[in-house]
Amino acid sequence: MNVLAIDIGGTKIAAAAVNSDGRILARHEVLLAAAGSPDRALTTIIEAILARVPADELQGVGIGSAGPLDVARGAVSPINIPAWRDHLLVDAVAALLPDRPVRLAGDAQCMALGEWWRGAALDRRSETLLGIVVSTGVGGGWVLDGVPYLGCTGNAGHIGHIAVDLDGDRCSCGSFGCVETIASGPSMTAWARRRGWNGSDARALALAAAEGHPIAVAAFGRAADALATAILTAAVLMDLDRVVIGGGVAAAGSVLFGPLGQAVADRNCLPYTRRLRIGPTTLGRDAGLLGAAALALAPSSPALVPHPPHPPHPQGASL
Repeated sequence: MNVLAIDIGGTKIAAAAVNSDGRILARHEVLLAAAGSPDRALTTIIEAILARVPADELQGVGIGSAGPLDVARGAVSPINIPAWRDHLLVDAVAALLPDRPVRLAGDAQCMALGEWWRGAALDRRSETLLGIVVSTGVGGGWVLDGVPYLGCTGNAGHIGHIAVDLDGDRCSCGSFGCVETIASGPSMTAWARRRGWNGSDARALALAAAEGHPIAVAAFGRAADALATAILTAAVLMDLDRVVIGGGVAAAGSVLFGPLGQAVADRNCLPYTRRLRIGPTTLGRDAGLLGAAALALAPSSPALVPHPPHPPHPQGASL
């Protein structure tokens, strides 16, 4: 069985045809800045895949998208893609590939699911895993006791909007001091440039940090502290076994993971959280695509369907 997997981030859209063994048969990627519009980018990548794998060989579609999401409606509102506010993404994809089930989850949820299916957690199915994407934004997704968990609306695990600095900068979500205001690539770059570093982007900042540039090193140190705070908060609440981090900023390697490991070690004081293991994605850029494929390959699994919201409590009722 083959499916189409789509991975939508803040700066690019990727797609792949994937079989039930997790083998990628064809892939294509489009940068949003070069595509003209997000909708055009979506059409372009789907057409590129269909040129290599015929549509009649694809039995379903899985989509991992930056959020927030409304999974029940199949809608997305990626903070870093203003043109897609409340965009009915599932309907748009279904129109391009009719008569096939289309399933939607968060991009970080798909990264976590991909790692669970074919990557980091493959050897220990009992793990409770948090996947984090650190890139244009910061997202997260859960696999709890072996079950992918999306939450009532599809947004469970959105760790980038945990506040870690109550006096911090305003976030694009409207709040203040979120992890994303400190640890995302654009936020790190802007912070460093305000302090005299004259590089262009997060990739250049990582290279500068690797060479010991003090401002670049400090930028990664701040990001590591913010991520450590959020990770340990999640570990205390959810009794985590493992955290897997992917995304463009995570590709910096030891420049990020060195200070992150130290920050976690310095603050990890509870016995039950000390078993926590943190590391980079083992699947690289394929993790999100493989997770989206897993979503499409298991359309009947209740674990991949968000639970309906509970009815509101009557005013004044006790919880």
